[in-house]
Amino acid sequence: MRSPTRTRLAAGALAAAPVLGVLALPGAAAADPVESGPWTSYSPGYKVQEKGCGKVDGLTFTLSCSNSSGEQRAERRYDTYSSGTRQFEGYFRIVSMGGSRVSLKQTFKTTGPFFLLAVENGGRLYAVHGGDTIATGATVGTRVRVNTVHVVGKQLRVYINGSLKYTTSSESGSFYDKFGAYRTASGKGPIKVEWSDISFWQK
Repeated sequence: MRSPTRTRLAAGALAAAPVLGVLALPGAAAADPVESGPWTSYSPGYKVQEKGCGKVDGLTFTLSCSNSSGEQRAERRYDTYSSGTRQFEGYFRIVSMGGSRVSLKQTFKTTGPFFLLAVENGGRLYAVHGGDTIATGATVGTRVRVNTVHVVGKQLRVYINGSLKYTTSSESGSFYDKFGAYRTASGKGPIKVEWSDISFWQK
């Protein structure tokens, strides 16, 4: 797959709008698309994926081990889509984290990885492929809103707490959303993360 074109925000812009500075009130979910519509809400099906020391309990996802090898996964994998514009929204809160470089949200292509949002110990959110910093401040106990807007065959846009932080070009093909906790090739657990207020829209 060809390398996507990425747009990075200036470091000063990230510093000016840290994650902690723009959080919604605790317990308050936007439940509203971050971009103008018209959008239609929908509810795709999903399958639970548990590998290695990964455990899923409702919307709580845990990697209990510190293994730096092998597949460690606790995720929901949603239905595949191949056209149109799709928007995902969800809130995560890291309950505990002894490891680092764990993927929390993925927009995955059926033929291989496309976009993986991961977190380092210390709160930096970054794109796994390319390593671009997306936001900071995703520390233990902090509630973070994530929106991905995917125009199949054109572009993926990533919003953190309602602010556009990252864009990348998208090929055509079949894709699906995933979220939870997944050890990246350079990462390890343990981690416990809670997701909430999950929404999907399309147009």
